[in-house]
Amino acid sequence: MYAFQFERATDAKAAVAKLKADPDAKFLGGGQSLLAAMKLRLAAPSALIDVSRIPGMADIRVENNEVVIGAAARHADVAANAEVRRRIPALAALAGGIGDRQVRAMGTIGGSLANDDPAACYPAAVLGLGATVVTDRRSIKADDFFKGLYETALEPDELITAVRFPIPDQAAYIKFANPASRFALVGVMVARTGNTVRVAVTGAADSVFRCQPLEQALSASFTAAAARAVKIGPSRLNTDLHASAEYRAHLIPVLAARAVEQALKG
Repeated sequence: MYAFQFERATDAKAAVAKLKADPDAKFLGGGQSLLAAMKLRLAAPSALIDVSRIPGMADIRVENNEVVIGAAARHADVAANAEVRRRIPALAALAGGIGDRQVRAMGTIGGSLANDDPAACYPAAVLGLGATVVTDRRSIKADDFFKGLYETALEPDELITAVRFPIPDQAAYIKFANPASRFALVGVMVARTGNTVRVAVTGAADSVFRCQPLEQALSASFTAAAARAVKIGPSRLNTDLHASAEYRAHLIPVLAARAVEQALKG
């Protein structure tokens, strides 16, 4: 490791001010991605601004039929929170399936979303549930937040402070996990609220995406059979050492069908 400055922010305004003063600095949440990149010399920030202990930024609460999760909330906290488990059990289950126990004890939802790893689980929850990402200066709808490979709508000095999740009628997340990393080879979040169905897919392409063929089929018939009948083309999907684009295309409707079955069970 090389020399760098470490500072602990006391509030969001101070954290952003520090980053504006030093564009080569980085925000630090749980460090599960950033510290690994630094060890590999893929990132070399001049300073780390720790935002994980800003008062109130790890809070989880319910407001106006939404579950509001602070950006510094750790995966284990989301998985164990009674309100999340009662209001959006699919989100609690997703958080409980991220990585291993150490990752869940350290990783934060804000850090995961800002990093936007193409195989991460939280982007599927945010996009599938139609959540809103709240920053120090604005609110960003899920459909406008994810832009591409490790790319989001965030400005370089913009800090995620919370995520607002609407409470769906039914939802479930199913992933086919890499047995070593627990990242998703393919992960599918299905959520239904009234007559609206959203389906978000992670792990299959350069970034999380909504799957319109599945949304259309499940809006017409919210059944596992309807999901399985959908055919997904492989042309925009990833091929790597873990799986081919064709295999990922096959998995998407299969996992969506399992998610529907899980959602219907409540």
